[in-house]
Amino acid sequence: MSEVLSIVLGGGKGSRLYPLTKDRSKPAVPFGGKFRIVDIPISNCVNANLRQIYILTQFNSASLHLHIAKTYTFDSFSKGFAEILAAEQTPEHTDWYEGTADAVRKNFQHFRPQHPEYYLILSGDQLYRMDLQDFLKKHKESGAAISIACTAVSREDTSQLGILKANSNNAVTEFLEKPSPTKDISSFKAPKELIGDKKEAYLASMGIYIFNAQAMEDCLNNTMTDFGKEIIPHAIGNLKVNAYLFNGYWEDIGTIKNFYEANLELTALKPRFDIYDERHPIYTHRRNLPPSKMNFSTVNQSIAAEGCIITNASITNSIIGIRTIIENGASINGVVCMGSDYYESEIAKKSNAERHIPNIGIGKGAIVKGAIIDKNAAIGENCRIGIDNITRNDGGYGNYYIIDGIIVIPKNAVLYPGTVI
Repeated sequence: MSEVLSIVLGGGKGSRLYPLTKDRSKPAVPFGGKFRIVDIPISNCVNANLRQIYILTQFNSASLHLHIAKTYTFDSFSKGFAEILAAEQTPEHTDWYEGTADAVRKNFQHFRPQHPEYYLILSGDQLYRMDLQDFLKKHKESGAAISIACTAVSREDTSQLGILKANSNNAVTEFLEKPSPTKDISSFKAPKELIGDKKEAYLASMGIYIFNAQAMEDCLNNTMTDFGKEIIPHAIGNLKVNAYLFNGYWEDIGTIKNFYEANLELTALKPRFDIYDERHPIYTHRRNLPPSKMNFSTVNQSIAAEGCIITNASITNSIIGIRTIIENGASINGVVCMGSDYYESEIAKKSNAERHIPNIGIGKGAIVKGAIIDKNAAIGENCRIGIDNITRNDGGYGNYYIIDGIIVIPKNAVLYPGTVI
């Protein structure tokens, strides 16, 4: 375990996931009803017995820090840890992280005392389940200084990804960052020896790397700031770089659209990403909540996390997060609801009634379709969200946003009874 140091890149401001990242960092965004995005890469590490883990972040890191501290406490005998390294000022560095590679470079002072033989670099906004021990094994066998996890994609997907050219021995010979749709990249087609009968013909970098420790030091002994745009292309001409082909499910959930679709895909009869796989569990904070209670409700192809109370409601193709209260006659369709951080007390509910403020949850007779509802949102009685053809973006008022056709109700928002969006 101690030969590998795992580093999860927490990303920058997370502007593509705004407003979900308004008050939290991207890895701290809730996912799947009860998890957080950061639980995905950390669980992959833990399942591979790689338990020396740093998470690098610099924006809105308080909630992430609290989640990590409460969730990942390893025993003192294994020397395992999962710790956040937020951007800090030192005598050598006084500015923010300027990119993925720069973030790693500025933390060498914390990494070197662990004496790792290998660095495992992971992204904090991807959904996948990978056998990282097999990745490490293949890296060692290849004799490469760097290994890049990659997946086969179609030509239309290449413009959003870094594309590798690899020979039949998996050696990477060239790298192209996000080629335009009109650029001729036919020479980058992957050899049949690597992809077999797959229709997809290009190898895309997943942003997941293994570096030999000395290779990492050498590659970052400069002012280059980004792994995909600078470090990897430069290394290909100077070091042996190997491609590790990953054939499983992988999805970038760093945008509102991808995040929404990946959540709802979990409700499919046979989801491509199986959160019920006992051999490779996803770990998260243990809240000791009661089981969810459903009173006279119709629930179809949906997931309800712990602690929910659902009364005489209709729920279809939706994620219902922890502690969600859904009142009588509500209708939910295609909704990612993140739930609540707490239950409101009877005193709080009485105070809400006196001030004509709805309680946290989804009120009586509310209809919600095609939306993301962030934590602690209060949806009043008879609200209509996503039903009527209203396309304006009212984000300036903080009550809701419309992004890629998806309505987003931000954290702690209040929608008064009868609101129509």
